[in-house]
Amino acid sequence: MENTLRMALIAWLASDPLLSAALNDVAEEAPSRAAPPWLGIAASASTDWSTKTRKGREVRVALELETRGEEAAQTAATAALIEDRIAALSPDQDGFAIANVTFLRTRAAQRSLNRRATLLEYRFRLLAA
Repeated sequence: MENTLRMALIAWLASDPLLSAALNDVAEEAPSRAAPPWLGIAASASTDWSTKTRKGREVRVALELETRGEEAAQTAATAALIEDRIAALSPDQDGFAIANVTFLRTRAAQRSLNRRATLLEYRFRLLAA
C-alpha cells in the first residue's frame, strides 16, 4: 500500500493547476534535471495498522519542497497550496481507502547555492479495499 499511496499522492499533487503553475516539477523522488522550485517525496515508511478483518498500513510521508532562498514568502504560499491539496485527497483510492490524514510537522533549512528546503511530513492511515 505504501508504494501505491506514493504514486497516488504524486499524481494528485501534479494534477493541481495551481501547483503546476508554481512548480517546475512534481516527482516521486528529487528530480534530477528540474530547477527549483520542485516537489518530491524525500522519504516514506510504513507500519502495520491492520484490524481484525482488514489489512492496513500507517504510512508516513515526507515531501520535500525545494525553492530559492530569497523566495521565503513564495515558499510559504506554495507549502500552503500543498497542504490544501493533500487535505482534499479523496479517501477512496485504487486498492485501498484512506482512513485519515494527519499533518505532523514542517521543517525548513537553508542549503548551499541559495536554496531552501522545506520538508512537510504527513501520516496516512490506510485500509485495504
